[in-house]
Amino acid sequence: MKRRQIIKGLASILPAAAGLSAPSVMAQAKPKLSVVGPLSMSGGFASVGTLVHAGNMLGAEYFSRTLPVTLDYTTLDDQSDPGKGVRKVVEAIQVDKVRYFSGTTNSASALAVAKEVHKAGGVYVNQAGADSMTGADCNRSTFRWPVSTYGCIEQSVRPLTKLQPKAKRWYTITGQYVFGESMLSNTKRVLAEAGCEHVGNAYHSLAEKEFSGYLASAMAARPDVVCILNFGNQTIEVIRAALSFGLNRNAIIIAPWSTGLDQFDALGADSMNGIYFGAQYWHDVKTPGNQQFLKVYGEKHKDKPPYAVASAYAAMQMIAEAVRKANSTDPQAVIKAMEGLEYDGVTGREHVRAGDHQVLRDVYLMRGKPKASMKDAADYVDIVSSGQTFLPVDKTGCSMA
Repeated sequence: MKRRQIIKGLASILPAAAGLSAPSVMAQAKPKLSVVGPLSMSGGFASVGTLVHAGNMLGAEYFSRTLPVTLDYTTLDDQSDPGKGVRKVVEAIQVDKVRYFSGTTNSASALAVAKEVHKAGGVYVNQAGADSMTGADCNRSTFRWPVSTYGCIEQSVRPLTKLQPKAKRWYTITGQYVFGESMLSNTKRVLAEAGCEHVGNAYHSLAEKEFSGYLASAMAARPDVVCILNFGNQTIEVIRAALSFGLNRNAIIIAPWSTGLDQFDALGADSMNGIYFGAQYWHDVKTPGNQQFLKVYGEKHKDKPPYAVASAYAAMQMIAEAVRKANSTDPQAVIKAMEGLEYDGVTGREHVRAGDHQVLRDVYLMRGKPKASMKDAADYVDIVSSGQTFLPVDKTGCSMA
């Protein structure tokens, strides 16, 4: 069965499973804690939103088994529009009295939602990449599971400059939105520190679907490396265009913020060889938390989980672990419990830093394999480096109100 069919089926499978299993039947008698996912289920980021939604559902169902409350998860569709997302979140807060929110599909939406949740004294765990989420725009209600763009670039672009020391000329293709700008500024900083030359940049809009012109500009600059600083389907389309131009014959391609397996499936095994990807999660990592996640995921289907599903499951785990630690569903008690929280997460031992609410955890740089070297249908890459790099709290710009 194809991944797209499996993910689509999660929406119907999980509720059905909840009605059949003994632990879930018992959970129906427990109090419910409403958790809302403000996601892009339509529009430009729908491919990511669908996966985050599936991970939220999976995490809510699993962690409810051992909590004194049932994580009653629902989603709202921001239609890839931050303004619409905020209006729906405000309605959920004011009308439905929701105080717990999990997930995002783009940084602009997450930053706007975070402000509203903070005003209401709620709890919001998200996957935003923009540095300001745990920097200048931090607040006591908001927590981030993924590494910021600072840490992502430090663990992808910087190690590539060391792995490929002769590749000095870098060209960037950047999404012109909050996340893309944050990626670009960090890339420029690392390149300057590594003695590399940034020979050009091409911005594209969130709505862009045709990238041939951007690749033509990149080729004219004669770069050694083309660095793709965007997200979701647009990353896939830029790589496809680059391969159609034969850019990979003369330049290294890197996508520092890959969503992993779902993108690799979309590109196909024939397109992966030699391309570098930064990744926040990989299913083959051997940690206790990931083995547990794979077991839970495997209860529903037989394929391997992509990053977006794992990140949403991880966000639900953070809420569940903090509720358990606080022995309360009061948002302020849960916030206090989440600050400094340590637990076995999908990437290993994960720690929520109290000063800025950033989860400290590993990031991976991976290189695409030749198709002939793949051991199975999901064995697209080798991890060539991993680690974690975070600014000290006093350097992030975060000041908790």
